[in-house]
Amino acid sequence: MESDGLLERLKAIDERCVMPTYARQPVLFVKGCGARLWDEHGRNYIDLLGGIAVDAVGHCHPRVVRAVQEQAEQLLHVSNLFYTEPQFRLAEKLTTVAGMEKVFFCNSGAEANECALKIARKWGKRKEPPAVEIVAVEGAFHGRLFGTLSVTAQAKYQKPFEPLVPGVRVVPRNDVSALREAVTENTCAVILEPIQGESGIHPLSAEFLRAARERCDEVGALLLFDEVQTGMGRTGTWFLWQQVGVKPDVLTAAKALGGGLPIGACMAHGAAANVLEKGDHGSTFAGGPLAAAAALATIEAIEEEGMLHNAQVMGEYLRQQIASWREHLPVTDIRGKGMMIGFDLAVPLAREVVRIALHEGVVVNATGEQTLRLLPPLNLTQEEADEGLRRLRVAIEKVV
Repeated sequence: MESDGLLERLKAIDERCVMPTYARQPVLFVKGCGARLWDEHGRNYIDLLGGIAVDAVGHCHPRVVRAVQEQAEQLLHVSNLFYTEPQFRLAEKLTTVAGMEKVFFCNSGAEANECALKIARKWGKRKEPPAVEIVAVEGAFHGRLFGTLSVTAQAKYQKPFEPLVPGVRVVPRNDVSALREAVTENTCAVILEPIQGESGIHPLSAEFLRAARERCDEVGALLLFDEVQTGMGRTGTWFLWQQVGVKPDVLTAAKALGGGLPIGACMAHGAAANVLEKGDHGSTFAGGPLAAAAALATIEAIEEEGMLHNAQVMGEYLRQQIASWREHLPVTDIRGKGMMIGFDLAVPLAREVVRIALHEGVVVNATGEQTLRLLPPLNLTQEEADEGLRRLRVAIEKVV
């Protein structure tokens, strides 16, 4: 297709041929490099959303591109009925940086969390009587499969698809008393995000996380951490559990893991690592050579280029700069860690800000009527940060 009028032709195809599940922004991106994107007209944008936390090493990182190119020339797929080198090299590297022992590879965060739930249910059914209840946290987002949807405690996602998978109890965010009461001898697992991403970057308190660990130990349940969004360096350490000092039994990852390619991972340690046996679970494409090679290159890039430290430093810089806007703009609460940032506006105009920000050349996201979310690449430079913030501030000023 020729570039002239291409966006309108793609919109027509979208309307005619694609199920209408996405509210797309009216821009056609054709190239990406680092923290920058270009549309079909050659206009550049600062990407402070990073493909919704996927592009942790930036767009088209040379190491990832090279790994994909080299692997694509050798082997794309043979299934998990056979050995391929990239999967097992990735398994060794990922479990090491995550502090886990074993991993099941899959293709997305939802699948990783589904695997975690299956581990929990099988674990609980070993008890007599069986413990099958799962405790989830209000405002969580764990995926859109029936199992993960059932622990995604937000009515807007659940109601169209009820009845859901039974046996889920929901507690309010950071309510330690409610958590302690909900976790009983009938509980097989507690699942939570250390920082809730899709609901607006809401951290769970250290007290709440410790209480979850303690209560799971008391009743013999598993603690599941969904670090699909917080993981892979997003908060300044490989995984957020490593900062808070509360180690889960099962840990999930995806999004940034593949450097832009789809891959997920469900990891575990201790007894939880040996719950699944041959035939219990599987996936045709999971851990394939191409995605595994990209994931290995992503981990190496984060490690060797000091991106964990940069995420800490630049994340704090971004929050400080946004806080300085309060004198002139209706910015209220600012939340998050590292390169995972949410901030609220005093007026319900966040979605309009996103629209105008795109016109100004910066990509951000609204998780609600008042909340803006930033998930930049971990290697964002101060120059890119300053330019992106300048464009975002202009958009807010125009809207409010």
